[in-house]
Amino acid sequence: MVNDTISDMLTRIRNANLAYKTSVSLSKTKVHEKICQILEQEGFIEKFYISETDTNELIVDLKYQKTASFGSGGLGKPCITNLKRISKPGLRIYTNSREIPKVLGGLGILILSTSKGLMTDRQARHSRLGGEILCSVW
Repeated sequence: MVNDTISDMLTRIRNANLAYKTSVSLSKTKVHEKICQILEQEGFIEKFYISETDTNELIVDLKYQKTASFGSGGLGKPCITNLKRISKPGLRIYTNSREIPKVLGGLGILILSTSKGLMTDRQARHSRLGGEILCSVW
């Protein structure tokens, strides 16, 4: 049984990226759907949808850059370089809107859980909202 479903989700996406898979299946929760929606809006994944065979399964189509590289099967370089879980069940990390850190000088994103729902670090700064830093993506 998985205690931290967000860590499990990030690990599945990271492993599928490293193995140059075209898609990965995840358990369907509202948090997973919102994180996938943010990743799709920011251009890190191609798309996501609910499985036709199992309604409790979420399918994520991974995105690759069109440059040819050895070992990738012609897919190119993954758009997601790394995913990192920051706030964990044993150690929650919170921040206010003025102290939200930037990832790689603004090239990556942070996903925060705020009182207005999940959002990126840029959206949280613009809305002047703080919250729990769930993960970083670059």
